[in-house]
Amino acid sequence: MGRVQGVGFRYFVLREAEALGVHGWVRNRANGTVEALVRGSKEELDRLQNRLQEGPRWSRVESVSVTEESDKDVGQAFEIRGDGV
Repeated sequence: MGRVQGVGFRYFVLREAEALGVHGWVRNRANGTVEALVRGSKEELDRLQNRLQEGPRWSRVESVSVTEESDKDVGQAFEIRGDGV
């Protein structure tokens, strides 16, 4: 997804995802990037991607990468997970 430091980006993703009603998770990665796995309708995912590209007002988002994954379980809510690899 992208590199962030100290801007509360995961909480921003959580709020935006919950507002759209999508399921999944977001976490920091060891390399300083943020990763999310999200499930929703094409419209919901497009809207979320647009919001993530804007980011919270105190951030600067350089890029958002999207990869389709259809076989992963994302659960029934949206959550912030512990840091990943």
